[in-house]
Amino acid sequence: MHELSGENKKIWTVSELNRRARSLLEEAFPRVWVEGEVSNFKLYPSGHAYFSLKDGEGQISAAMFRFPTRGVKFEVRDGMAVVACGEVTVFDRRGQYQLVVESLAPKGKGALQMAFEQLRDRLREEGLFEDERKRPLPLLPRRVGVVTSARGAAVRDIINVLQRRFANIAILLNPVRVQGEGASREIADAIREFNEMQNVDVLIVGRGGGSMEDLWAFNEEEVARAIFESVLPVVSAVGHESDVTIADFVADLRAPTPSAAAELVVQNKKNLESRLEGYGGRLAAAVAGRVREARHGLEALAVRRMISDRRRHLRDLAQSADELGRRVRGQMESLLNEGRQGLTRLGGALSHLSPRARHALIAERHRRAEERLQAAVGIPLRDRRTSVARLAAQLGALSPLAVLARGYSICRLFPSMTVVKDAQSVSPRAELSVRLHRGELRCRALGAAEPQGEEEVDS
Repeated sequence: MHELSGENKKIWTVSELNRRARSLLEEAFPRVWVEGEVSNFKLYPSGHAYFSLKDGEGQISAAMFRFPTRGVKFEVRDGMAVVACGEVTVFDRRGQYQLVVESLAPKGKGALQMAFEQLRDRLREEGLFEDERKRPLPLLPRRVGVVTSARGAAVRDIINVLQRRFANIAILLNPVRVQGEGASREIADAIREFNEMQNVDVLIVGRGGGSMEDLWAFNEEEVARAIFESVLPVVSAVGHESDVTIADFVADLRAPTPSAAAELVVQNKKNLESRLEGYGGRLAAAVAGRVREARHGLEALAVRRMISDRRRHLRDLAQSADELGRRVRGQMESLLNEGRQGLTRLGGALSHLSPRARHALIAERHRRAEERLQAAVGIPLRDRRTSVARLAAQLGALSPLAVLARGYSICRLFPSMTVVKDAQSVSPRAELSVRLHRGELRCRALGAAEPQGEEEVDS
């Protein structure tokens, strides 16, 4: 048996041994890249993920906490080959060494490309790309809704093309961010707002060119769902002709560029006017042809009857000629009336697009809105502003941040985030999170300092 007594023998507790092992591992492997196959992947409601990385000869437990997990764009599945980057450490409670993952990427294929393909395949299986559900664009929209950035080149191109093709058409812009955090939510909300208001006939959704990362907002599921649920026809105009996004698959029509989208949505006004003139000319020619045919028939009939029996049929011929003339005139009047009514309807449709009529309607709406605003805004608004200012001052006085602004801080153990109230409760090498007035520090404890001043020390 081994001798346990003696001055030179150190007896470790389990927790001390685990902490020592963790310290040695973290010092030896502060940041490593590990390649392996994902196994037993589980994502918890807290946002933390736990899984194993394995190869043909071994495996290692891995943990990825909430914030790194949110940065993974693709869906992690068992059997997927990945490259993980993180820190090797020991989980003290179980005495198990593990890899704390800070970033995760699929091996061989980019994360964004994999996420794109996964979402594309899933939405295709749900039927969001079916041609049968796609709606035709209106022949002559009176108002066009645009969902894009107010500062990009795309909106300028769309406006220029629409005004050139049909100068007095109405354009309504719902400005949104088209890249970065939160852009997909703004795009989806703008599409839903247009559908709720029903103040346009067709939507153009898009932006100018960029990298796959720049265009990623149009590859998000919430944008695809908003386009699929839209009652209004949607034209997707994202990037350049070579760029393809999920929004292109779901939209009713995909345009290679924003300018091309504007050309597809609105026909050229001069071409429409030329077509109307052509219809009028064809109508006049048809009426003239019917008149000539009737006249030739009358002449031939008169000749035949005069030859056969001039005297006997003279009065009958005159009566028949009169009756035929009345029928021809009636048919001519009917055709002319139909032509006039068609031209009147077309003229009325075009009159609704007149800049003067649109300007008067918009001015009247503006006047009514201004009257309602003046009636609603007044003393209640000032009272509410005063109340909000008073409550804000009270909240500022009670805010913990006001205490931190005077130089105090909050020290918590990491990762449990337990507030430290006694220096003796902190173990050497323990990881701490120190909350300051501005920002937060991550520290390791060297040990507890001796009490100074008038602090009491327990015997």
